Amino acid sequence: MKISQSDKFNFDFNSFKKSTYVLGSLVKKNIRAQYRNSSLGVLWTILNPLLNMLVMALVFGELFGRRLPAGIDYPVYVLAGNTVFGLFRMTTSTGLECMVNNYSLITKTRIPYYVFPTSNLLSAAVNFGFSFIALIIVMLIRMPQGVTFHWTILMTLVPFLPSLMMFSLGLALILATLYVRFRDVKHLYSVILTLWMYMTPLFYVPTMLGETAQNILKFNPLFHYVGYFRQIIQVGTVPDWKSHLICYGCGIIMMLIGALVFNKNKKTFILYI
Repeated sequence: MKISQSDKFNFDFNSFKKSTYVLGSLVKKNIRAQYRNSSLGVLWTILNPLLNMLVMALVFGELFGRRLPAGIDYPVYVLAGNTVFGLFRMTTSTGLECMVNNYSLITKTRIPYYVFPTSNLLSAAVNFGFSFIALIIVMLIRMPQGVTFHWTILMTLVPFLPSLMMFSLGLALILATLYVRFRDVKHLYSVILTLWMYMTPLFYVPTMLGETAQNILKFNPLFHYVGYFRQIIQVGTVPDWKSHLICYGCGIIMMLIGALVFNKNKKTFILYI
């Protein structure tokens, strides 16, 4: 029996509508699950980055704060870096287990597999939004110390965020694929993520390192994402074309590799989950 173009369109549209509904439900579930048993609930999405920033500012402020260029506030510097790294860490860490954790949905429904890692990305993006609110609060508090707002803060939504989301999702797709067959990936990535955090200047200033170390840091994509975000938040200037090229180049390449690996192996997921 042949399917008309209109029937085919309706089928595709219904499938897309179903996927969108499931995607929204998964995002809500992920956000609620983070602080399900806590008294303050979702308020922790703002308190967590604030408290982490406070700890880092107290511990490392005297050591690294004096090395910052004039006009750069250390608490804002730390929180801006943690906000960027937080989206990346949440997307990849939760995305790694997304196929295995949603075994029942995968076996009982015909939902496209890409919905699961994408839901973790969107959950991380929501957390990024709350962390951004925390960043704005800190900037307001630190205004007497010279912190100012720049119009470039509007570049956070576009063009910055899409490039970071593509990079994070691309790696999450690779990790999810590997974890289906090799469960040790979870423990190995935990170690790699810790190393990655220290290789990214979240609480220290790159210029305090030697020239060789600074050149090595430039091979870390998150070094460029964090630097881009701090420039539009704290410095107030538009990053040059090289910064845009690196951020979007890393994002697009990682996304293409992740999609290729995920799509090539998705038919075998059910055999190993």
